[in-house]
Amino acid sequence: MTMNRDYSAHQQKIIKRYYDNREQIDQQKLSELATELYLASGKKLEKLWTSAEETMRRMKVPESRIAHVVAKRDPALVAEVVKDVESGKIGGK
Repeated sequence: MTMNRDYSAHQQKIIKRYYDNREQIDQQKLSELATELYLASGKKLEKLWTSAEETMRRMKVPESRIAHVVAKRDPALVAEVVKDVESGKIGGK
């Protein structure tokens, strides 16, 4: 359900900047998730894996790689994805 809202010019600029920088935001988030995955346990760990999977999809990581990373549940593989994104091997404009 979408709502038509009248945003002020200031709010519109904030929203635009957010979406203009979404790639960098997702890259930073995935990097932080890699660290958190090493330290978490229990229910929090499951939520982090779900979040990592969603973030990788938004970053246009190949579906086969996402499936591999999530199946292995190895935070080091998430860190590898981050490294590949930073080097330009994945995603990009």
